[in-house]
Amino acid sequence: MSLSRKIANRTQSRALRVRKKIKLSEHLRVSVFRSLNQIYAQVIDDAKGTTLTSHSSLGIEKSQEGKQDVAHKVGLELAKKALGLGIKKVVFDRGSYLFHGRVKSLAQGLREGGLEL
Repeated sequence: MSLSRKIANRTQSRALRVRKKIKLSEHLRVSVFRSLNQIYAQVIDDAKGTTLTSHSSLGIEKSQEGKQDVAHKVGLELAKKALGLGIKKVVFDRGSYLFHGRVKSLAQGLREGGLEL
């Protein structure tokens, strides 16, 4: 098995392990997608299969700030939007990403914004 295939298998198994734990919960989930330069987050209702609100780093000015600061701002803005819809408690779906760096900063922004993870 090639190295790239091993990495893909490890990533997929990590995502399935996280998703299995989240499916047991009845709360809404915050899904995260991280690209090289951007970060995207959305609040999803799995029962209805709809996205309630989302926010990304596309509209945030990145003058001197690092990527973690931008991810923190995305978390704050998403929390503000979710609280406006009456959402107070969510489950954090980090997908196949480790809870480190930008993903962790986004989660901290959500908590500081008033959401309960």
